[in-house]
Amino acid sequence: MEIEKDLADIAVAYGSSRGASYVEARVVASRNENYAARNGVLLGGGISFSRGIAIRVLANGSMGFCSTPNLTKVGVVDGVDKALKLAKVSQRKNPIRFSEEQIVQTKWKSPVKNKFEDVSIEEKQNFLIDLDKILKQEFQPKLPTRTLLLDLYSDQKYIVTNEGSKVESENSIISTHTFNTAKGKAGGEQRMSSLGGTGGWEWIEEKNVVNQILENNRGLVKAAQHAIEKPFSKIDVIISGEVAGIIAHENVGHPSEADRILGREGAQAGESFYLDLLQNENLGEIKIGTEQVTIIDDPTRPGNSGFYLYDDECIKARPRYLIKKGMLNELFLNREYASILNTKSNAAARAISYKREPIIRMANTFFAPGNFTFEELLNDVKKGIYMKSFTEWNIDDRRFQSKYVGLEAYLIDNGEITETMIRRPVLESTTFGLLSSVDGVSKDFYSPHGDCGKGDPMQGAPVWLGGPHVRLRDIKLGGELNNRL
Repeated sequence: MEIEKDLADIAVAYGSSRGASYVEARVVASRNENYAARNGVLLGGGISFSRGIAIRVLANGSMGFCSTPNLTKVGVVDGVDKALKLAKVSQRKNPIRFSEEQIVQTKWKSPVKNKFEDVSIEEKQNFLIDLDKILKQEFQPKLPTRTLLLDLYSDQKYIVTNEGSKVESENSIISTHTFNTAKGKAGGEQRMSSLGGTGGWEWIEEKNVVNQILENNRGLVKAAQHAIEKPFSKIDVIISGEVAGIIAHENVGHPSEADRILGREGAQAGESFYLDLLQNENLGEIKIGTEQVTIIDDPTRPGNSGFYLYDDECIKARPRYLIKKGMLNELFLNREYASILNTKSNAAARAISYKREPIIRMANTFFAPGNFTFEELLNDVKKGIYMKSFTEWNIDDRRFQSKYVGLEAYLIDNGEITETMIRRPVLESTTFGLLSSVDGVSKDFYSPHGDCGKGDPMQGAPVWLGGPHVRLRDIKLGGELNNRL
């Protein structure tokens, strides 16, 4: 399927001729296929297509954005005129400038062996129906409500700027989502679990997806059936890659977004407690965790949901070291905010479709693997909790006060995971409290899928929420019983 690169080139040439200092055109053709089933019955599904062009211009120090599905020369010229009009009527006190960046002309794509369109609709639907049969056979009647979703997304993209950059890409993302209810004590338990990554239909078998879903639901059923309430004060806690991933994303990733720090996101998705820190000290001088804490966001990590090699401003992606050995090190930047901070972009600009402007986003955010095996982390814990999965989480708008509620959680006794399951232990602390309690990180890695919402209009971007096991020392652990005492 060819996309209309010539129209993007026309948009850039026309915008430059009308006096814009910067012009960017992005043509996107996408395919989205979704199916859902509940208790073995298909709820719905289908295939949708989207095709259009996004145009951004800088004029008079202001930004103008316009998008249109009208992929004709007339439609593109009209889109440029509208973007220019928006820019020229804006009255900004501080002109927008973009950082100076390297000009690139390149192509990239995520590896695909079996394209989604080459697999029959029946096979995709049968995957959900057969998966439900497997779950029902193993867990019925303990798992009375089973909701399964399958999402298949692919796109082709061409971005060109009047500076001379041109980037073509093809991306393909597959994900499964389960939202199941298990019977048990105190009304049972629920869990939403997502798996995903870049690739084609081959991902289902290569990643042993059915086995992973079965294992996740075994934990759900066990927690509902056997977990007991037990009060704790301060205790050692080992969190899995699943729990560490959501902490890295929420407590470190979001407050590291420069647009959030400098106020653009304040009325939409919140602010960042980093603003207070950076008013008095510089990056690299602020200690936020122990030396064992290094947190990276790496779009170039192959196979993960947030994978890309160039962002939507034609900047080459690289690993971003948000925290390095406990010290704040780097922020997420696009060209606008890089210019404000007198530095270079680190390729954090992403848009979910041609209808949206690129904004600062995360990709694959995680604790960097450490030197321990999981067994070594366990061996040094006399009394503790192993939180393997979570059922809910909450965090304030400044990403400082946070709470993570465990689902499958086990008592650790003298370095051994016991069969005693703890009901809904609550890891409730500040970002400083969590990161300053870390004293060990494992070598292993877990790779689930996530969707991160941001912006207005909302942009739900695919991200990756995994990582290694992390050990937290002497940390306050709450729970439902604690809250009643």
